[in-house]
Order: sequence, then C-alpha cells, then structure tokens
Amino acid sequence: DRRAPPKREGKPPLVGVVTQGYYSKYNFHGLSSWPQIQFVEDKQEFSRFPTKAGRRSLSRSISQSSTDSYSSAASYTDSSDDETSPRDKIQVNSKGTNDFCVKNIKHAEFGRREIEIAEQDMSALISLRKRAQGEKPLAGAKIVGCTHITAQTAVLIETLVALGAQCRWTACNIYSTQNEVAAALSEIGVAVFAWKGESEDDFWWCINKCINMEGWQPNMIIDDGGDLTHWVYKKYPNGFKKIRGIVEESVTGVHRLYQLSKAGKLCVPAMNVNDSVTKQKFDNLYCCRESILDGLKRTTDVMFGGKQVVVCGYGEVGKGCTAALKAMGSIVYVTEIDPICSLQACMDGFRVVKLNEVIRQVDIIITCTGNKNVVTRDQLDRMKNGSIVCNMGHSNTEIDVASLRTPELTWERVRSQVDHVIWPDGKRVILLAEGRLLNLSCSTVPTFVLSITATTQALALIELYNAPEGRYKQDVYLLPKKMDEYVASLHLPTFDAHLTELSDEQAKYLGLNKNGPFKPNYYRYTFPC
Repeated sequence: DRRAPPKREGKPPLVGVVTQGYYSKYNFHGLSSWPQIQFVEDKQEFSRFPTKAGRRSLSRSISQSSTDSYSSAASYTDSSDDETSPRDKIQVNSKGTNDFCVKNIKHAEFGRREIEIAEQDMSALISLRKRAQGEKPLAGAKIVGCTHITAQTAVLIETLVALGAQCRWTACNIYSTQNEVAAALSEIGVAVFAWKGESEDDFWWCINKCINMEGWQPNMIIDDGGDLTHWVYKKYPNGFKKIRGIVEESVTGVHRLYQLSKAGKLCVPAMNVNDSVTKQKFDNLYCCRESILDGLKRTTDVMFGGKQVVVCGYGEVGKGCTAALKAMGSIVYVTEIDPICSLQACMDGFRVVKLNEVIRQVDIIITCTGNKNVVTRDQLDRMKNGSIVCNMGHSNTEIDVASLRTPELTWERVRSQVDHVIWPDGKRVILLAEGRLLNLSCSTVPTFVLSITATTQALALIELYNAPEGRYKQDVYLLPKKMDEYVASLHLPTFDAHLTELSDEQAKYLGLNKNGPFKPNYYRYTFPC
C-alpha cells in the first residue's frame, strides 16, 4: 500500500397529455392505453415512521433519499446564521398571515431576485403559464407538494398558483432548501414549511403541517422521493382515498408507487414523470454533464487533466459524467453490471473494469448507480492518499459512509460539504457531501433542464386533475410520447430552432400524424456523449 507523507503542521492543503382531457387541442393521446413499466420484483417492506424519541439518531424510515443532499451553494442565507429553530419563532408576512414556517421571512426580497433570475431561463414554463392562466385549468385544485425548494421549483409553484391551484409545500430533503426562496414563496401566500438544516423530526413535522390543516383537504400530490405520498397513505388513509392524482418525478418515488400498486394498495392514479424522455434523458444526462465538474471544482479546486477517474455506473447520469471528464482530459474508467451499458461505454472509448482492479491508482471515484455499497470500506481502505470520493446517484447508500464513522478514523471538516477522513497512518481521503448527491450538495444544477422537468410536472397535474372519472384506474401511468414532444417543442424557441414539417404525402408514407407523435412508445432515443 502506498503510505501517506508525514503530517504537516497546520491545516493540510486541499487536493487540488394528453388528448381527451384539457389539452385535447394539442392532440395529446390518452394515457390509459399506453404500456406500463413492469413492477420491480422487490419485497422490501416500508419501515415504520420515526417518533420524537431519538430524533436525530434515528435513521430515515421510508426513504433515506430525502436527507441525501445539501442545499445549493447559491444561497444568500445559511442555517448557521441563526441557530433558533423556525418552529420556535413567531413570524408574519406583509399580508399579516403566519401559515408558514421558514428560516427568516425578512429574506423574501433576496428570494424574489433568485426566482426572477430563474424565470429568465424557464421561458417554456412561463409560456405555458401565460397560455393557460386565463382558463384556470387547476381551479379548485388543492396541491400538496414535497420537492426540493429552490428558485426553479418556485417558478413551478407560482405557475400552478397562476393556473388556479392552492398550494402547500414542504421540502423532500433536509438540506436542499434555499431559505430565501422559501421566504419569498411564504410572502406571496404559499404555505411553505421548510428550511435548510432540518432535523429528522422537523422533516416529518413539516410534512404533517402541510397536510393537516383544518378545513383544507388536498386533492393532488406532487412528490419527489415518495415520502409525502407514504405519509398521507399511512397517517391519513381516508384523506388518501380522496386524492385525485399523484405526480412523482424520482426513481425512488416511482419504485415505491409500483410497490404499492403491486400490493393492491394504490387507490389513486399516479403519473410516472421520471421515465418520460424529457425528464430522464435531459435532466439526468445533460444536467449531470455540467454539474459534475461544477461540484468538484467548487469543493476541491481539482484539475481534471491527467487525473484517473472511475465512474461507477454508465446509465444516463454516468454517461453525462464520463463525457464531461473525458473532455477535460481525465483518464476515465467505468464499472458496470449491465453488458449493454458496458458495450456502450467501450464503444464510447472508456475502459470497463472492476473497481478492485483500479482502486489503488485512481484519483477520483464517482458513484451513480442508485444501488447500495458500491464503494465499500475495504475499497476505501485501499485508496491512495488524497483521493476524492463523491456520489452523483439519488441516495447516500452508494458509498459505505457509515463504516467510516469508527474510532480509528478521524473526520476533519475542511469547508462546507468537504471532509477529510484520516486513517491511522495519516492517509487522507476527501469525502464530498458525506456521500450525498454532489450537484445539489456542492453546486447548482442548470435552470433550463429543470424547466423541462417542471413543465412536464405541470402538464401531468393538469391532465390528472381534469381527466373524467374512469379514464385512469388505480395504477401508475407513463406519460405519452405526445406530451414529451410537446414539452420539447415549448423549449425549442430558446435556441431559435425551426422544425421541418411533413407534407401530407410524407406523413402518409410514414404512417404518421403530421402533428405527431413521431416515434412509437417503444422507440429508444440515443443520446451521444
């Protein structure tokens, strides 16, 4: 094993939808006839919900992913500015209402500026707002949401309000809330219960406050991770039956919906936004291609040229990460379990290896598999001094961080989201965001990509809310290709792109409608790196 150099005095240097519903005029196809994703054979049972006892020491009950990333670096406020819990404060907005719980309502002006900046790169969502707000397609909708509360999410929330909905919102992650944005939303009357740095007890308290309001019964859910859905399902079963639709955008949340459906316990229709082309391909690939470099640079100031990097997983996230690192001159290895993804990696110019084959020589390890224990304690023990370990997957289970919290290892906080884990021989491994999601933990994500996802979410909510009774059964539905194409078309003007139109003869030859959809549901889009 390579041993670390002797310790130096002082601080060590940091190593460098829809046809028959409301949007029939857009020729969307009804969703009930579209094939559904097969259930994952997973017999995992949902855990019990935490109680107040042992608040911080309890592991997350339903989903670890809700605590799996810190807030964006682009936040004016910091949770350390005021140690007083928002639950212990009495705050009132300028309208005299106090139906919210945020860090500091006085920072609303800063949040409004953040939202205005985000709006500039979310023109498609703003366009949808302007087209539909006169008709108020969500009038009467009472939406309860549990997502990351950022400036981009605020644009979505304000769009839903403009379309007629009443909204109450909480955060799906205890560290991802931008406090000033939460304050800005609370200032305009949206009931927000979230702040950066919540405890686990705070997390569940905020969810419950969103749901449990006298005289207010939610009829729509928008979720990221499944915690809100399962809290309502477990704690308010009668209220759950009154929900008209659920929109879920994450891998984890969709998986849990299919579990409920398979068990016969899903009593409301749900939309699987995660597997829409415009979300999975664009959000996962293009977003991560940019944010991986941003997160690593902000935290470590590392130079990528010549560095040996192993990316665990070659799905859409892995493809984005490897493309960015390769372009910066890094020597990139890939680990994979899927022979098809492995062949893709080989054809893209990457060497596919087992992690143990390169663990002693690599400078950076990036996980993006969605699995658990991808990097184990034994492998961390064999990494060389100064190596960087981080995660781009959904949850913090990919790196065995728990095994590093032992008496023989020393943790040294270098800066926000950056820790040195020091071995007895002096070896240091740089762990970013404690193994949580890097891009939301240590940097920001591109607003334009989030606009694509948010537009899809808004359309899914509109369709479910306006669908006639009986169109959707108590099951999980995929979004139709036509909705994906419509969302994409809304974003093309940003690039001054001009679509070619089929002639009648060409459309007849191909057997297509001139207005789409242009690809069958089974078509697999190929996205080059």
